[in-house]
Amino acid sequence: MDQNKIKDLVDEALALNESLFLIDLSISVNNKIQVTVDGDNGVPLSECIRISRNVEHNLDREEEDFSLEVTTPDISHPLKEKRQYKKNVNRILKVKTAEQEVEGTLIEADDEIIVLNWKAREPKPIGKGKVTVQKTATIAYKDIKEAKVKIVF
Repeated sequence: MDQNKIKDLVDEALALNESLFLIDLSISVNNKIQVTVDGDNGVPLSECIRISRNVEHNLDREEEDFSLEVTTPDISHPLKEKRQYKKNVNRILKVKTAEQEVEGTLIEADDEIIVLNWKAREPKPIGKGKVTVQKTATIAYKDIKEAKVKIVF
């Protein structure tokens, strides 16, 4: 299968809805095409079907057999694209960098960095006991090894 042709077909379908974007496209050895798309406001099932049909109707099964799967990202998978961070502002993220692991509320996401905010208990500067302090971390995308949305029940 020609990955460039399939990517063009997916991009063509995504162009009809500006809020959608491609996360991943893979083709296995046995021609299983897996397309993962996300959206700024989520992805309705009807959009997955529309993208799937656009790809499927423009490929010839007589020429080369394939299976096609269009999905949205699983909550257990790490964030990959900057738009996913922007979509998850005000949610709790668990972010791993080479130096640290931080869990906090994503309060800002732009094209270069993300900003996390959380509360921590620290010893009082004077006297016994602990005090709750507000912490903030600014992390560049290039430093992020893995970031996942934490689900709170």
